[in-house]
Amino acid sequence: MASARFKGGKMALSVELHKKFKGFQIDVAFEHDGGSLGILGGSGMGKSMTLKMIAGLVKPDSGKVIVDGRIVYDSAAKIDMPARERHIGYLFQQYALFPTMTVTENIGIAMKKSGDAKKKEIDRLLEQFALQNLGDRMPNELSGGQQQRVALARILASEPQMLLLDEPFSALDSFLKEQLLEDMIRQLSDYAGDVIMVSHSRDEIYQFCDRLLILDQGRVIVTGDTKDIFDQPGYREAARLTGCKNITEAIKIAENSIEVPHWHCTLEMDETVADDIHAVGIRAHYIDVLTEKPENMKNVIGVTVENVSELPFEWYCFFRVPNGERIWWKVAKVGEHGAAKYLPQKGDHVYLHMPPQSVILLK
Repeated sequence: MASARFKGGKMALSVELHKKFKGFQIDVAFEHDGGSLGILGGSGMGKSMTLKMIAGLVKPDSGKVIVDGRIVYDSAAKIDMPARERHIGYLFQQYALFPTMTVTENIGIAMKKSGDAKKKEIDRLLEQFALQNLGDRMPNELSGGQQQRVALARILASEPQMLLLDEPFSALDSFLKEQLLEDMIRQLSDYAGDVIMVSHSRDEIYQFCDRLLILDQGRVIVTGDTKDIFDQPGYREAARLTGCKNITEAIKIAENSIEVPHWHCTLEMDETVADDIHAVGIRAHYIDVLTEKPENMKNVIGVTVENVSELPFEWYCFFRVPNGERIWWKVAKVGEHGAAKYLPQKGDHVYLHMPPQSVILLK
């Protein structure tokens, strides 16, 4: 795992939540043994609502939530601990600072300490979050990044056992997001509790979280080590959410072979193909583009270049399988596999090699 990721503590969390909405239902169950957990999913898949139910901000229809051995919600036992007693900090998307309070007052209102101890702790948090010169400012006098730091400092002032981050970077521009993500990892380095972060951004989740849970239609479809899931997502929706653009139906035809009807080819695999595999995927940067068809090379598809699109630092190429689907390829403008080596042009007929170790088998 990348050392830059937030590590956190070792608090156990057990969640089973059920809630019906009009035309949608959440049925989420998972265990988390501590550290940083990311919840990834598309819009409207139940990510933020799951956090709100864990925090006690929204009441489930049924289920159970256990935090470090404490039952904070159990519908069968009629336990529903108020949010303020759960010792769970919640960072809202819009930060929810009190508009008539200064930065110092916003941080101090959450504290259990008083007198000199309170002032000392506020000063420590102001320094930790680089807010030393902003203590007397009002929220409307702060930038988006400064507001986020104040909101996070206020949450930590309440000494929560667990921190829930609900799309913490959604209101910020892309440059600021990257900067503040690194800042947050550093600022939370001394936090002894655990963190759950909800996001629709796979990059944010990958950078921040050691563990990953993917939601689809209000249900958990896969959970595990973040890097492992990105390498082998296991399911079509998980592959799509982790950034795989090329996903198509497939049929197992032998122990190590799979037919791909819409690519008009058969792919030979290095691993055994399970009986429940019904799709394959390959990430755009793992495809090899060849000008001539090599002899005795497996997993090669003849295609036509449909379009070439230039971005600031890379090229996107879209290939069309004859009477089949589109295949997407990405190449950097510089580097070992850069465009200087070979860049197809619209209308060219080329060959795509799908290395067996790069093909993802999907349920």
